[in-house]
Amino acid sequence: MPTLCGLSGVRHAGRSGDACYRRRVRCLLVLWDIDFTLIDAGGVGTRLYRMVFRDMFGTDLPAAADMAGRTDRAIVLDTLARAGIPGPRQHLDQFLARLAALAPTGRGLAEQHSRALPGAAAALDALAAFAPGRNGAGPGEPDQQVCVVQSVLTGNVRPMAEMKLGALGLDGHLDLEAGAYGESHEVRAELVHVARGNATRRYGTDFSGPATVLVGDTPLDVAAALETGARAVAVATGGTTAAALAESGAHAVLPDLTDTPAVLAAILAPPYP
Repeated sequence: MPTLCGLSGVRHAGRSGDACYRRRVRCLLVLWDIDFTLIDAGGVGTRLYRMVFRDMFGTDLPAAADMAGRTDRAIVLDTLARAGIPGPRQHLDQFLARLAALAPTGRGLAEQHSRALPGAAAALDALAAFAPGRNGAGPGEPDQQVCVVQSVLTGNVRPMAEMKLGALGLDGHLDLEAGAYGESHEVRAELVHVARGNATRRYGTDFSGPATVLVGDTPLDVAAALETGARAVAVATGGTTAAALAESGAHAVLPDLTDTPAVLAAILAPPYP
């Protein structure tokens, strides 16, 4: 199991070297949203929803519910209710299971229709310089090392998240075991607790409060961070303007991910007061 230095700078047992106690270490869990933050999936998710719906109910899906910033559990319930399916909750787990099973089929669609958003790969690469074992000083922190675990907090069920990222080669720096996915809960803020628990078990480090940073493109991403004491870095690459993201309470707002130094500065900023 990977180990990180504690926030106090005391070395964990079993870690080689003395870098951990030569300098203070601030450990961060950075949780990336996927759709319209790292990638434009090109409607692949909606296509797969339609395939599952037709398979289960023998008719075309009239329309999928709004997906922005929501989890698949919530989206499926809303979609089935809007389609007039009686007792939508009784079909929820089956729908999610079938959606997950379509991930291999979806990869071909993703490779054809999806694209990484500008700057996404560079941002992931830049943060990887602060990964466990590669500790560096963050912006404005010459006397403090920053250690960053990158993962995802996404509304996608896990097989779909892995498929979307893998199809575009964006999964190399992400510890997907430390993240949280859309099958876990209907409420996005609850996924923050899931991810923190996963990351703490893997790294033996406390990621509570602003030691967790959410990066996303919707007010729901920001709300999930604020409700759980995490920092919110919003990116105006989805359907929400930068002004609206700032008004929602994000601690930092970026127009996109193309300015890598600005992305690092926003994510690695010292905790807010």
